[in-house]
Amino acid sequence: MLSSQLFAQQTDSAYVRENYTKIERQIPMRDGVKLFTSIYIPKDQSKKYPFLINRTPYTVSPYGEDKYKTSLGNFPAMMREGFIFVYQDVRGRWMSEGTFEDIRPQTTKKGKKDIDESTDTYDTIDWLVKNVKNNNGNAGIYGISYPGFYSTTSLPNAHPALKAVSPQAPVTDWFMGDDFHHRGTLFLMDAFSFMSSFGVPRPKPITPDKGPKGFQFPIQDNYRFYLEAGSVKNLKENYFADSIKFWNNLFKHSNLDTFWKSRLILPHLTNVKPAVMVVGGFFDAEDAYGTFATYKAIEKQNPGANNILVAGPWFHGGWVRSVGSSFGDIQFGQPTSTQYQENYELPFFRHYLKGEGNFDAAEANIFVTGSNEWKKFKTWPPQETETKNLYLQPNGKLAFEKVGRTDSWDEYVSDPNNPVPYQDGIQAKRTREYMIDDQRFAARRPDVKTFQTDALTEDITLTGPVLANLVVSTTGTDADYVVKLIDVYPEDAPNPVPNPKNLIMGGYQMLVRGEIMRGKYRNSFEKPEPFVPGAITKVNYPLPDVAHTFKKGHKIMIQIQNSWFPLADRNPQKFMDIYQAEKGDFQKATQKIYHDTFNSSYITVSVLK
Repeated sequence: MLSSQLFAQQTDSAYVRENYTKIERQIPMRDGVKLFTSIYIPKDQSKKYPFLINRTPYTVSPYGEDKYKTSLGNFPAMMREGFIFVYQDVRGRWMSEGTFEDIRPQTTKKGKKDIDESTDTYDTIDWLVKNVKNNNGNAGIYGISYPGFYSTTSLPNAHPALKAVSPQAPVTDWFMGDDFHHRGTLFLMDAFSFMSSFGVPRPKPITPDKGPKGFQFPIQDNYRFYLEAGSVKNLKENYFADSIKFWNNLFKHSNLDTFWKSRLILPHLTNVKPAVMVVGGFFDAEDAYGTFATYKAIEKQNPGANNILVAGPWFHGGWVRSVGSSFGDIQFGQPTSTQYQENYELPFFRHYLKGEGNFDAAEANIFVTGSNEWKKFKTWPPQETETKNLYLQPNGKLAFEKVGRTDSWDEYVSDPNNPVPYQDGIQAKRTREYMIDDQRFAARRPDVKTFQTDALTEDITLTGPVLANLVVSTTGTDADYVVKLIDVYPEDAPNPVPNPKNLIMGGYQMLVRGEIMRGKYRNSFEKPEPFVPGAITKVNYPLPDVAHTFKKGHKIMIQIQNSWFPLADRNPQKFMDIYQAEKGDFQKATQKIYHDTFNSSYITVSVLK
């Protein structure tokens, strides 16, 4: 008997063949390069259809006009709605001509043949409107992750036919918070595993069957593999040599320089004309940063733009890749992804591309975990909040009141040769669940400092930004700082029913948000500075936005540590170019976190009124 998932796939595949005609075209760009494009046209020609475009570096396969995708659009209801679905290999990938460049910079002064992703999108839409029969003159673009980046790049100098754009978990800033760096810290697992196949050069157009295969890890334990591999330099020498261009660029551009700044799309999001719906997940291990950064940039730079935000309790792409009723060990009590598809994405494109139905979404449409409810806000972050400071206290306490003592700190040793794991257990690959997982394993380590409130006497909902304000010292000349915001469940919290994983929810420490900061960038990402050993120093930085209710009887916890391995690469704890670190450079350091009247460490949060 077929599984329901396999049956659904076969049903969708039959639907595509019965209801769509597929054509393939090489669409010429203004510089003469041709981009391979698959176009699925509804067979019912009794009405005109808008285009719904997905530009991707991940292949538009299957190739061949007689070979069909098993489904079209982000989810089956989009396919059944009826659009002219367009899939395009971006420049330099798979069957498209030209040279690929990661997060290609925008062209500032455009001659007639100067190109960037915006011009490629413009030229594609222009060709489609003029050459594909039975279109209604309207186009929309959507995409998740890297295709989300290509959705964002459609907005500068957009084609007049482009009416609706939905960047979803868009790759936005590869130095500050998406995919491969967080606050200047290399996200080791993601960068290595992705670029070991994606980063392999492609000198001429190829199909996926002839493309690079994924890296075969010799050890099925990511903590051991990366620790035994040594430094980032050792990884390059042992596995990449000079074959991966992006990996070479990491070594050339360890600080925030023009290489990274030129790849930032945000400053170019001006004069935005199409309707925009930015979508993302609070528990997205890859591009939670890009979601909020993209929405806020459009808002700030386009006061009159038709720009909204939808954010839910999702992993990367979870809004269309799951039902959304749970993630990891946490239940949400409703099918949040199905709700999103029915209430937001399909109505958005139907309204702006077909002129049908009402689309009356709020400015910010947010699923708040903990209380597990959708909320609509007039702004994001919401205006109806009160800014408060959660102060680190002596003896592992956390409170909204400042410390009265003048001599209070925690002291411990951090050892990069015994780094704090990012998740409990053994994993072969980076999991997506680490974003929401139980942190009790970390709380047991002497090099993780834990601070928690008393049991809450009422619900507290945090929405929007979280700012870490640390006062520290180290015996080294560099250090990383990881701050985690955690929801501690009461001891009598019920276990799930059924309970196949034998979870114990009493005392569960649910990660709500975590972020790392490379200490040498505390004052400038362009010009790193060493720490003065033993000197009291401020390290302040933002965590990605949150929307979570800490329920009555729960506790709010903050954990602070100096490694998050192998999620983030190890800091040798001495000031240097970490890309040049050798095995012997990694050294222990004594860390202090201060929490007294004059040296207060605290977390700034926005409490919903």
